[in-house]
Amino acid sequence: MGNLTAEYRHVPVMLSQVLAELDPKVGEVVCDCTLGGAGHSVELARRIAPDGLLIGIDQDDMALAAASKRLAEEAPEAETLVLKGNFSQMDDLLVTAEIPGVDCFLFDLGVSSPQLDIPERGFSYHEDAPLDMRMDSENNTLTAAEVINHYTEADLIRILRMFGDERHAPRIAARIVSARSRTPITTTLQLAELVKSAIPAAARRSGGHPARRTFQALRIEVNHELDALEKGLNAALRWANPGGRICVISYHSLEDRIVSHIFSEMSKGCTCPPDFPVCVCGNVPIVHVRTRKALTAGADEVDANPRARSALMRVAVKL
Repeated sequence: MGNLTAEYRHVPVMLSQVLAELDPKVGEVVCDCTLGGAGHSVELARRIAPDGLLIGIDQDDMALAAASKRLAEEAPEAETLVLKGNFSQMDDLLVTAEIPGVDCFLFDLGVSSPQLDIPERGFSYHEDAPLDMRMDSENNTLTAAEVINHYTEADLIRILRMFGDERHAPRIAARIVSARSRTPITTTLQLAELVKSAIPAAARRSGGHPARRTFQALRIEVNHELDALEKGLNAALRWANPGGRICVISYHSLEDRIVSHIFSEMSKGCTCPPDFPVCVCGNVPIVHVRTRKALTAGADEVDANPRARSALMRVAVKL
């Protein structure tokens, strides 16, 4: 476990902006909905100690172990509560925490790099491993192999387009269906090679590894990430105290669109036609959206931490 704990020390993305936007104060309750290696949480915990409470949620046992150890070592004066689960189960998790409300919520939606780096997890197209990609293998039975070998060609095209922005989705799906009719596709490198062979040579020359978008789409499908995001955000909006800050970092245009849509819906006031003498819709804004345009990482951070390149941050404040 020792080396795995070390691997969980990935650099937290946009840390200075997170601290500035959430502005955690002594005695507040902070919920890190994507605890990971506790990179953000250690700094948040230090700012609310000794009277505050930091709640960390993660569905990955390795992350929970590494984060608990790190919080105990680096923020010993802070009270922390680490909970196993997905933020889509936020209502149940926060009920077990027995707190009336939360002052700061953080969602950092990227996969933590250790999950990508440990070959057996099946997230990486650089190492050969079983096609798995489940963040929580205890409670999720859908694996990437299941998707690749059993989804229809039309469904494969849909998830590659929707979750991967993959231009060559029809070619890749056709190649997968043809290959699996001869022999099941069971490993990451087997799939990566298939995808590579389906993409025209000219398109392979730029834009990173040719299988990157396919693997991203599979990961989102296997872990029901977009459904979870909607549920988690709506729960956070319910649990946030008046004046509570909600900060979301996403790495994919689809995720960012969901966050932007939910925040803008929740910030709408009366929607009655302007010629109505009185309001009959009863809509009142629930949040103030602080980021009209998503915040991004600075050039220095992107140079130091390439994961920050695609990060988009949005912030809302509960009214």
